[in-house]
Amino acid sequence: MTTFIFDVLKDLQNSNVNLSKLTFVLPSKRAGLFLKHQLYKVTNKTIFSPHIISIEEFVEALSQLKTISNTELLFEFYNSYTTLTNKENVDSFESFSKWAQILLQDFNEIDRYLIPQENIFNYLSDIQKLNHWSLEENKSDFVKNYLSFWNKLYNYYTHFTKHLLNKNVGYQGLIYRKAVKNLESYIQNNTEKQHVFLGFNALNTAEETIIQKLLENNLAKIYWDIDNVFLNNPKHDAALFTRQHKSNWSYFKSNPFNWITNNYSKEKNISIYGIPKNIGQSKYIGMLLNTLSIENKSLQNTAVVLGDENLLIPVLNSLPATIEALNITMGFPLKSIPLASLFESLFKLHKNPSKSFYYKDVINIISHQFIRPLLYFNDTDYASKIIETIEANNIIYLTPDRLKQITDKAETIVNILFTNWETSIDEALKNCAQLILIIKNNLSENKASNLLSLEYLFRFNELFNELSRLNSEYNHIKDISTLFSIYKELLSTETLDFQGEPLQGLQIMGMLESRVLDFETVIISSVNEGVLPSGKSNNSFIPFDVKLENNLPTYKEKDAVYTYHFYRLLQRAKNIHILYNTEADVLTGGEKSRFITQLQLENIHKIKHQIIAPIVPVIKPSLNEINKTPELLNQIIEVAKKGFSPSSLTNYIRNPIDFYYQKILKIREHDDAEETVAANTLGTVVHNTLEDFYKPFVGTFLTIENIKSLKPKISERVSYHFKNEYKEGDITKGKNLIVFEIAKRYVSNFLDLEIQDLKAGNQIKIIAIEAKNDVPFDIPELNFPVNLTGKVDRVDEYNGVTRIIDYKTGHISQGSVEIVNWESITTDYNKYSKSFQVLTYALMMHQSNQINLPVEAGIVSFKNLSSGFLKFAKKDKAGSYAKKDTLITEETLDKFSDELKQLILEICNLNTPFTEKEI
Repeated sequence: MTTFIFDVLKDLQNSNVNLSKLTFVLPSKRAGLFLKHQLYKVTNKTIFSPHIISIEEFVEALSQLKTISNTELLFEFYNSYTTLTNKENVDSFESFSKWAQILLQDFNEIDRYLIPQENIFNYLSDIQKLNHWSLEENKSDFVKNYLSFWNKLYNYYTHFTKHLLNKNVGYQGLIYRKAVKNLESYIQNNTEKQHVFLGFNALNTAEETIIQKLLENNLAKIYWDIDNVFLNNPKHDAALFTRQHKSNWSYFKSNPFNWITNNYSKEKNISIYGIPKNIGQSKYIGMLLNTLSIENKSLQNTAVVLGDENLLIPVLNSLPATIEALNITMGFPLKSIPLASLFESLFKLHKNPSKSFYYKDVINIISHQFIRPLLYFNDTDYASKIIETIEANNIIYLTPDRLKQITDKAETIVNILFTNWETSIDEALKNCAQLILIIKNNLSENKASNLLSLEYLFRFNELFNELSRLNSEYNHIKDISTLFSIYKELLSTETLDFQGEPLQGLQIMGMLESRVLDFETVIISSVNEGVLPSGKSNNSFIPFDVKLENNLPTYKEKDAVYTYHFYRLLQRAKNIHILYNTEADVLTGGEKSRFITQLQLENIHKIKHQIIAPIVPVIKPSLNEINKTPELLNQIIEVAKKGFSPSSLTNYIRNPIDFYYQKILKIREHDDAEETVAANTLGTVVHNTLEDFYKPFVGTFLTIENIKSLKPKISERVSYHFKNEYKEGDITKGKNLIVFEIAKRYVSNFLDLEIQDLKAGNQIKIIAIEAKNDVPFDIPELNFPVNLTGKVDRVDEYNGVTRIIDYKTGHISQGSVEIVNWESITTDYNKYSKSFQVLTYALMMHQSNQINLPVEAGIVSFKNLSSGFLKFAKKDKAGSYAKKDTLITEETLDKFSDELKQLILEICNLNTPFTEKEI
């Protein structure tokens, strides 16, 4: 396969041109590298290398201006804006930056296309006057300011560009305009210099003017790279610009148009793959490369062109190990580096001035991979210490002083992360610089394994040095929020460049990097509408019709640019693999691209089109099963000796594997800080409050006066127990205040229920409150003792009948404490766990001789207080029950004991594994 660059060099050699004296001007620097590499193929002797530059470098040299970054342009433009705007109407730099970016793009377009500036700005101002009925006498201040802004656009432009020219700097458009202005002088001073322009397509007016002038003065040659198929089809956008140049440039009326080729019609292997999602495309690219590398190990003349450059990392992670040489022309965006998330978290934390920090933000920062090692020294993990303190004390907001108190030995790093950010921007930037230095010193201790991380740090050090320079020179950054905006602006343009051999092996690039280059095998990803082409977007203050009027590019021209790049990649390629995402996504692109439909409708090539199903490994669902060993049985015996509680046994009924984790392995769920009071905390507070109230009445009959005397104490006792349980959590506002009031209401409603009972003539005697039980449970089949343990919320005597009461803050209905078949009580957790629990309490208290049978046992549900005491009941199979069935007798406990015995035997059976249940 011969390339476009080689054909150009061959043509120049055949014309007996001295290649060493030529100046080659190309669309990109990368194309220049490939051109230099091809020179040896057309020369048979040693020569001096010609001058090879990109169009941007050529125009910059012609203008004698230096390009400055977009961020610095923003700072310079703000100077002009504040100079020309009344102080009371001046936007903050942060607000200004949001609309100024768009205006700078418009300035750039106006200059690149050599539009008379005053005319277009006056035109825009007149449009706004018409839109806002400016002839009305009584205009609002808002409309006045709005129209004043549009009237000043030309003044802003003039002042801004004049200031830049005085400093010999400029943005791309201004540099192009100045280059055109200096063109005549350049031509006169370089009458012998020959220029060769190659591989261009869409040209702005300034570029057209420069190239045409050089052509007319016999100082240049130009080579187009266009195929006959595209050029002769007036509707094919791949040749939209080339057709215009061919028909509009006077030079081509008397000179040949180089070149029109016939490569596209040659036989090609084109495969189109519809693949779901970006990751699916990345994985499939890896599979394609693996197949190709078997055929051609070096993958020379193979390129992966990423329509969506966000696929770079997934593609790199999907590359087969067989690839020997690789070159990536795209930089890795700094915003995707882990260090970027650290500084983003810090800026977000400090952009709103506050004396305290939200605990999740603090944990996020101290847990960061670059920060956590800095908080570990003298064998103490201070990051863990902070997290443990937050969780133990339920701290939702932390002050810097509290953080210093927790990490007394790590004050330096805590100061950098959490103090002095609001003092001044210089202090904030100083903190960032110090943080980078501390991280660098830490990573340097093991330099060999941290080379990449040190490279990250170096680039971020450069970024913050640039921020410091801009702030000291312009002093426009007044707060952290503005600093964060500028940081993100700088970050979005910065990349970490890869090192590689640019001329060997597999090439991975973006669409624009492929200009002028040819490859035998091409893989193009993300060929979807909204990506290739990028579709309609009007990020401009200049309306569509005004752009048309002034020959400024619109989305149609932008689409045509991508059409050219896409088809140019296909021109000389033999093997083409086109991938698109079958899962339409509004944000990242929709259906398959029109380019694919166009390829199919052209009917020039045979195309294989297939939809690839997602490659998902089949993972058969399996329930976890833990076989019991003698060692494990010994641990179960230890648990049995200490005592099975009703909750641990119901936990086993619900899911044996949870019982294994919690009781055998001693693994408990991690307790986060409670931002909103949890249900179990509410339950504990209510239980503890009622314990305080009723303990003094143990052994006595309740009176209405007793209960009424408790009512004034509710708020104080509930507050006290919230303080104990919820620690430093705030219950004075929001949802927590509602939960606090609910807790008081629960207690108050319960006391009201007691008063109603007493008023109705019922007698209530308190027997025990929070009664602890630890009793042996005889199982002859086991050769070791088994104990039952637990705490009963309340035992009382109601009209002579003993009641065992369990409090529940959730909603419980009568059906939850009723059973039909005894066999079901140890198998169905959802239906019978409450019955199991109250019967276990009854059994323990009976065996410890604290009560005499018969008794009643049941639940008081604070969410269902109107139902009163929900008694355990044994129903017959017809579903009805008599009053006597609510009494727990010897027979009841015997039946229950049999089921409980079987359950404990199952737990202690060496041959019965802990088997997970589907919940």
